[in-house]
Order: sequence, then C-alpha cells, then structure tokens
Amino acid sequence: MEKAARRLEMPADVIAGLPRLEIKGCREVYIENHRGLLLYESNEMRINGGQVMIKLRGEGFVIKAMNATELRIEGLLFGVDFEY
Repeated sequence: MEKAARRLEMPADVIAGLPRLEIKGCREVYIENHRGLLLYESNEMRINGGQVMIKLRGEGFVIKAMNATELRIEGLLFGVDFEY
C-alpha cells in the first residue's frame, strides 16, 4: 500500500480507506472517509470508520455537515477512542 501511495502521490491512509480525523481545539471534529453513524447522542457519538470504530466523548454534540464520506461535528470534546 505504501508503495502505491507514493507512486500515486497520495497519503497511505486514503489508499487504505482509513478515516482521517482533524480536531480543532476541543470544539470541532472533522472526519473524512467515514462509513456512517452508529450512535448519535449529545454526549457520545460512534462513527463507523470501516476497519475502526471512532467513539467521541463530550457534551453538546451537533452535526454541522454530513455527506457520504465527510462529517463535521461541533461540541465540547472530552476524548476520542478507537475500537478495532
């Protein structure tokens, strides 16, 4: 995978289909390559990342934008867990 990623000049995580997370402070989370929501509550979210499940813990979560592969969440983030 890494060789293919270098040849195509793309990040290895994109080639592998892994989710990409961008966390801005403790107030915003942006996720690329998600495969849907498993749980949506104001204090916990679980996102299908394919090979991994992403669990967000916090309070006041609100989905600000979502499409088939991208998700933007705002709220007070306390922690992120990954379950394989």
